[in-house]
Amino acid sequence: MDLSPKRPAEAGWLRQVLPRIFTWWWVKMVGITAIMTGFFVAYFWLLHHPVHAVAVVPTTAIDRWIGFWPGALPLYLSLWLYVSLAPALLVDRREILSYGLAALGLGVIGLGIFYCWPTAVPSLDVNWSQHPSFAFLKSVDASGNACPSLHVAFAVFTAVWFGRIFRQMGAGRLVNALSWLWCLGILYSTVATRQHVFLDVLAGAALGAAVAGLHLWLLGIFPGPPQAARAS
Repeated sequence: MDLSPKRPAEAGWLRQVLPRIFTWWWVKMVGITAIMTGFFVAYFWLLHHPVHAVAVVPTTAIDRWIGFWPGALPLYLSLWLYVSLAPALLVDRREILSYGLAALGLGVIGLGIFYCWPTAVPSLDVNWSQHPSFAFLKSVDASGNACPSLHVAFAVFTAVWFGRIFRQMGAGRLVNALSWLWCLGILYSTVATRQHVFLDVLAGAALGAAVAGLHLWLLGIFPGPPQAARAS
């Protein structure tokens, strides 16, 4: 099945969504599940068993400017939907495999940093007992493994790849802009929920962008024109 963006007037990008999702769906489902499971096992082990002294990441004026907003929690949690959608839309076997390896590499780099340099978010003036919706998040995800924020890194990595995918689908700039708006909302939510401080966000964004850029360059599709994606 040819999912090339050569005939956007005939197919339309929206009509490509379901065929793309169902192409190699079992490979993508197993791969996403395996990578996320392995990542979280290592992440939580390092979170609760730091091998070096934990450094506290300082706050900045931007952290004081961005107030705590409980309403940002759904946006924060939406990362898991966001990062699952991009690989679900891939159709080329080479891209699917390389995407999984790049995402795995991003996680390994982040975990390596946490191993060598464990960090934590400073204690901020929030009475968490007044916000029961955060109880589960605080119980499983303490304020450690802070810098770089992998929440941010994976959001930016995904946003860069969405740009590639939307060009393949002929989706246009508006759709890509909405994707980046969602990504920026996730970045904002990491500070607004007090899961991270601004320096964590900066470091995470740099890491995610660097890995995504290197990955696309190695595929030979960045910054040149995208190749047509085909499903077997």
